Amino acid sequence: MQVQDIMTSNPACCGGNTTIQEAAKLMAERSIGALPVLDDAGAPVGIVTDRDICCGAVAEGKSGDTAVSEVMSTDVLTTSPEEDVSSCCDKMEERQVRRAVVTDEDGKCCGMLAQADVARDAQGAETAELVQKVSQPDGRSGCC
Repeated sequence: MQVQDIMTSNPACCGGNTTIQEAAKLMAERSIGALPVLDDAGAPVGIVTDRDICCGAVAEGKSGDTAVSEVMSTDVLTTSPEEDVSSCCDKMEERQVRRAVVTDEDGKCCGMLAQADVARDAQGAETAELVQKVSQPDGRSGCC
């Protein structure tokens, strides 16, 4: 099974200058927990999650006008639509991330593969291993 078989195509995205309030509103409207942050050419430069907004902005007293570029993660895991799902899961496990941004041959965002997509559509053992390894503590302490 390839990433393109289970990914979310054409995901909601934002730019680095998008405010956290706008990003949160888009996440609420779409019932999603993360947005790829794209540059002007459509290439991913970061990812902002609901947790980034809650723990990285609101908990620190930042205003809703704060740009997502101030709270996003810049260490984005990318994959191609043609990559094998198990290979992508291995990378997600290794990096302990729940999402990978899917990029086309030009490096532009064309999809998103989330742990939930794997849980919904991949084989049972693959899913269990991904959830277990991504959820293991890594020694860092979160705010929530």
